[in-house]
Amino acid sequence: MRMRKEGNLYQLTFMPRFFPINCYFVEEEEGLTLIDAALPNSVAAIMKAAAEIGKEVRKIILTHAHNDHVGALDGLKDKWDVPVYVSSREARLLAGDRSLAPTEPQTPIRGGIPKKIKTKPDFLLKEGDRIGSLLAIAAPGHTPGSIALLDERSNAVIAGDAFQTRGGIAVSGVTIPSFPFPAMATWNLEAAVQSARKINGLMPSLLAVGHGDLLSSPSGKINEAIKKAEERLMK
Repeated sequence: MRMRKEGNLYQLTFMPRFFPINCYFVEEEEGLTLIDAALPNSVAAIMKAAAEIGKEVRKIILTHAHNDHVGALDGLKDKWDVPVYVSSREARLLAGDRSLAPTEPQTPIRGGIPKKIKTKPDFLLKEGDRIGSLLAIAAPGHTPGSIALLDERSNAVIAGDAFQTRGGIAVSGVTIPSFPFPAMATWNLEAAVQSARKINGLMPSLLAVGHGDLLSSPSGKINEAIKKAEERLMK
């Protein structure tokens, strides 16, 4: 595992050379908030990283419920017994429910959906909710209930899989040939483009994603990624 720090944000990357999977710690005055939970075998490494930072973990927030973002959730919940936050829509996926509401685009939900997660969320999030310094932003597209999180102190955005930066920046659903997996696991490209525009409108100082490196001053590259996604939609 590799750990990098940028301001109040710590990026933890598993398998960085081959198949990078990121989760994050956000440092608050009272402790750490873990965003996403990587893979089932990540429990010990995540706990070790928290110990190295030297603060207690107080909360866990999930950007979405794919297996590579919730894998260590049960193990960490057993160790820390801290509240778990997820969007109200994504709670259904966390419980293994792939069904769609009649009002949602009827494209199939893709990607690995957990089947054996025991942890039940303690809090269901909606857009505009605040968790410490973090503001919840609805960002559907990769999954129906995906969220991004804006750190209001720094304007950094933890975007889950709304974007990837591995192999170049792309909106979720747009394939980068050298790392196509986020696109393969995307539910709805049109919704993803709308969410990308919303995130770009926040003028993020830093973009932190589920797969790939941190991107500072990302607006120019986000604009390019949105343009490519819009071109894809028109085909």
